[in-house]
Amino acid sequence: MKEIQKLICISCPKGCTLEVTVDGDTVVKVSGETCKKGVDYAEKEISDPRRMIATTVRVKNGFHPLVPVYSLQPVPKPLIQNVLKELRKVELTAPVKQGSVVLENVLGTGANIIASRDMPAK
Repeated sequence: MKEIQKLICISCPKGCTLEVTVDGDTVVKVSGETCKKGVDYAEKEISDPRRMIATTVRVKNGFHPLVPVYSLQPVPKPLIQNVLKELRKVELTAPVKQGSVVLENVLGTGANIIASRDMPAK
């Protein structure tokens, strides 16, 4: 059964409104795009939506109680809440170096979570 979904493309700054005709999980037609990135985005968003994660984790004995972290690769959208639950369990000990891996291959997604700034000890 064919269905039309509306998406806003986030591949470039234009933010095109896409109309995507899908049959199950198969993209049949994409309209409204102004570049090829829109078609690629629609196909990926329908079949395997992924997002980057940016949040904070606790730091013991740090200058601040939290350090910002982010995923190096996008993670499957349905797993975001579970990844955040895993990150709530993490407590680092200062000093923390920018770029250090906080969680490797989180939940088997292939994505590493890294610290996005230095956090000196008190």
